[in-house]
Amino acid sequence: MSWRARLRRDRSLLLMTLPGVLLLVVFAYVPMLGNVIAWQNYSPYVGILDSPFVGWWNFERVFTNPLFLEAVGNTLAITAFQLVFYFPIPIALALLLNSVITPAIRTTIQSIVYLPHFFSWVLVVTIFQQLFGGAGLVNRVLAEHGYAGFDLMTNPDTFLVLITMQSVWKDAGWGIIIFLAALSTVDPALHEAAAMDGAGRMRRTWHITLPALRPTIVLLLILRLGDALTVGFEQLILQRAAVGSEVSEVIDTFVYYQGVVNGDWAFAAAAGLVKGLVSLALVLGANKLAHVFGEAGVYKKS
Repeated sequence: MSWRARLRRDRSLLLMTLPGVLLLVVFAYVPMLGNVIAWQNYSPYVGILDSPFVGWWNFERVFTNPLFLEAVGNTLAITAFQLVFYFPIPIALALLLNSVITPAIRTTIQSIVYLPHFFSWVLVVTIFQQLFGGAGLVNRVLAEHGYAGFDLMTNPDTFLVLITMQSVWKDAGWGIIIFLAALSTVDPALHEAAAMDGAGRMRRTWHITLPALRPTIVLLLILRLGDALTVGFEQLILQRAAVGSEVSEVIDTFVYYQGVVNGDWAFAAAAGLVKGLVSLALVLGANKLAHVFGEAGVYKKS
């Protein structure tokens, strides 16, 4: 079939996707042209066309800036910690909910664990402050029983645990939607046959349920690795002053303070480009590794 015939056949679908494509071009691809300031000594008062070209000078400043390297270290530490202690939780929740037989109980639990996803980070941080802050509920209860209190919200040593707890409470419930959808595709006859052969619940989970989830787990893991250098900007910037920039400064907050607050737009653009290129390399590398292990990953070669 010629391309003109395919266009006539699919013209309705193409017209439906056209608004989305236009939005993507206008708000995602056109702004990329502004990255040219990473190679300029850019000033908003002069403009892109009249700002002098400085080559790779801004990138040299990025890689020799100790604060940027510290932000990279904090970003990788937060990502690695949450990959171990946060990423498996939606999978476990999906398995638990899938084992609940009564639909009414399952729906109630789903509604409860989904709800925090719709809270803003301002509200989430406020709730944790009221619970775990110096004058929070937990400290008051401990004081009433004669125990020494603690302030989790201002302790740099436990900041990784704090933001992971916040992320789990806010988004883990929402993340189980994808895994529940994958579990719904498992044929119940497989579980029935395995049960008749004497397989217990754990053995059926290991040999039937988890293999059904494996493609979804691999896909989300690849996307998470691609997003490794992007951790919660709003979550961290709200708590940066309380714990200090030494543990809370990540690449996104570093770019914000350098580019927006300090007005060094070219330096911030160079740092953002470095982050984007590393994220792209992580996605491509993880996807290639998925192909080696026989999984589809994000995309497959034709």
